[in-house]
Amino acid sequence: MNILDKIIQKKKEEVALSKSKVPVQQLKDSEFFGRKGFSLKETLKTKSGIIAEFKRQSPSKGIINDKVSPLEVASAYENSGASAVSVLTDREFFGGSFDDILSIRNHIDIPVLRKDFMVDEYQFYEAKSIGADVILLIAACLSPQQVQEFTALSHELGLEVLLEIHSQEELKHISNDIDFAGINNRNLKDFKVDLQHSVDLKNKLPEGILSVAESGIYSEKDFKYLKEKGFDGFLMGEYFMKDENPGNKFTAFISNVTI
Repeated sequence: MNILDKIIQKKKEEVALSKSKVPVQQLKDSEFFGRKGFSLKETLKTKSGIIAEFKRQSPSKGIINDKVSPLEVASAYENSGASAVSVLTDREFFGGSFDDILSIRNHIDIPVLRKDFMVDEYQFYEAKSIGADVILLIAACLSPQQVQEFTALSHELGLEVLLEIHSQEELKHISNDIDFAGINNRNLKDFKVDLQHSVDLKNKLPEGILSVAESGIYSEKDFKYLKEKGFDGFLMGEYFMKDENPGNKFTAFISNVTI
């Protein structure tokens, strides 16, 4: 069993437990459920194009940065021009929680991406209830039919959809209904990074689909290369989070690249 399979197995167990404790109606009664979300489609065009991530740890890297707070980092990202903030909410493998989004939602005015492993309709009501604006769907753990159904539900709830793919086979998960096609430079099964593979895959996307390069962007050179190849957005986390002060790292990065 690879790491993705382990994560999905654990996630299904977690969701089943959450559903038994907190009914959907309770999620609908939450503070943020009725709010109108911010649009990543708009901020990708008007700001840097970078979806800057808050991430404490990962299965491949272990602890990345567990010293800084989500609010400190997210505020710095916004102040320096991030188009959105991505927040890991998986606890078991990434050290995240819903509180990481709840602690920043009322303090920043850019979209928040809930980055997690979405396998059940219940999770989309969770995402809306904690103030997320965008959700991530991972083609590697969903069928095309599930992507279609989850996208419809997301839009019904006012959430935008970033669909992540990594292989040519997963192109079949893409439809005109999704808001963005994310191409993961890192293979989720073995964690190898290949930027050229992502560029090749981007060139096979349907015309008109907004594209986001995800993960494995470790330098200004990587960023510029992917931007030159036509990506509309860039999901970056580890490059900033491994620094003692992720906000300062992001600010320096922005000042050194041509947006």
